[in-house]
Amino acid sequence: MGNRNHPSQFILLGFSTFGKLQVVLYGPFLVLYLLAFLGNIIIIVVVLANAHLHTPMYFFLGYFALLDILVTVTVVPKMLSDLLVSTKTISFTTCMVQFYFYFSFGSTTSLILADMALDRFVAICHPLRHGTLMSWAVCTHLAGAAWVAPFLAMVPTVLSWVQLSYCHGNIINHFFCDNAPLLQLACSDTSLLEFWDFMLSLAFVLSSFLVTLMSYGYIMTTMLRVPSSSGRQKAFSTCSSHLTLVFVGLGSTVFLYVQPGKARPVELNKFVVLVTNILTPVLNPFVLTFHNETVKAVTHAQMQRL
Repeated sequence: MGNRNHPSQFILLGFSTFGKLQVVLYGPFLVLYLLAFLGNIIIIVVVLANAHLHTPMYFFLGYFALLDILVTVTVVPKMLSDLLVSTKTISFTTCMVQFYFYFSFGSTTSLILADMALDRFVAICHPLRHGTLMSWAVCTHLAGAAWVAPFLAMVPTVLSWVQLSYCHGNIINHFFCDNAPLLQLACSDTSLLEFWDFMLSLAFVLSSFLVTLMSYGYIMTTMLRVPSSSGRQKAFSTCSSHLTLVFVGLGSTVFLYVQPGKARPVELNKFVVLVTNILTPVLNPFVLTFHNETVKAVTHAQMQRL
């Protein structure tokens, strides 16, 4: 990187306000990280290993589990290691790489959640056309777009961040390279970059949130017309667990990023990122999947074969 107006490394403050108590945070955070990592690995293995789960719903769920792993791996291991050391540094290049992958994976996660909502909408509101409207070709294209679009859109974003001049020090008041604390260090004109970041948030995060809410609005209306109480209960069980993740994960992301970067309180920023990077990945396997009757039956049958 040829720009000479950036520091060679940044200092991450992380949870420095806790002083020596930072070490105490290491244990709980590590346990949650391992639960999220192992839980999502189990989801992927179960979905891949069982033909009964080779459906659009579990196709998207498998991708969602993979993305939970990738997002947490991008941020949490560095955060955990920094809890054990006094000097928390990250090189400029590593910072930009982390920035790129964190927001690319995060945007893809939002779009996959919207794909999951669309699949449930078609399955419940148009069950006879589900096989046609959500064919494997359609699912593959939806998933492909969810991966390709954010990764392409983030290229000019990161290149713009690299070209900024950082003359307000090299201390990032966060535990990773988030855009709000980085903006506070820049002395270049960031108005165009902030506008572009905001537009990406609208395109990937807010749009996914709105598509999901609209899909479940139609689903709720349809469920109220189902004569069978057992049918309503089964549909509601599937949708309620998905909505839990939407409001905890995607809702938190909307709250955090669908606003100008400099307007976000940094301490609140840290808390919300902890929710989306540790709490939501734990909720995914234990709320969205492991209480699912189909997954439990398939997993039980798999265990009996062993």
